[in-house]
Amino acid sequence: MKIPIYASDKVIYLTDEPIVKGACNSFALKEVSFKEILKLLKMPDVKTLFLHHHNPDKLLSKFRKKVKTIIAGGGRVSNLKGEILFIYRNKKWDLPKGRIERNETIEEGALREVKEETGVKKLKIIGPIGPTYHLFKRNGETKLKITHWFEMSTTYSGELCPEKSEGISKAVWLSEDKIQKASTKSYANIANLLRQKIK
Repeated sequence: MKIPIYASDKVIYLTDEPIVKGACNSFALKEVSFKEILKLLKMPDVKTLFLHHHNPDKLLSKFRKKVKTIIAGGGRVSNLKGEILFIYRNKKWDLPKGRIERNETIEEGALREVKEETGVKKLKIIGPIGPTYHLFKRNGETKLKITHWFEMSTTYSGELCPEKSEGISKAVWLSEDKIQKASTKSYANIANLLRQKIK
């Protein structure tokens, strides 16, 4: 089992596979601190890290004990033309998502965030796609964001309104040929998400 956690252009793999003796950038999850992990990620020759734990069910919970975690929800939204809803923020193409608030389910939060970030209404969840994991820095602190993604659909054909206060400069519908181009200017976890099926 491997759980990828993205950190800019680098990847941490949480895995239950045994450590290969002498392998570079491979550590027992319980023996490495988060400070050490961040230090390794800053090294230019390090592109991937492997953090091992024998129990696959505890990989994520053991890693989460080392870092503050934010839970978010988002959507891969398609319209009646089969186009996918994208946002443009920080010079990257992304899918709409955001932090889940107290007293709301992940599904409710995902629907709310998509609507707030793009202005799209009449949203309907078709099914879960699965989570993605990435590290991000805010106010000098690195945190783990776990985003729960849902396949969504809408019959909405009105104007799109990007949430400028969240740094979103564009909200657009992209056809399949344009998605290919956008994914080259996107995050690795988003590019992977676009290829995933509904669970």
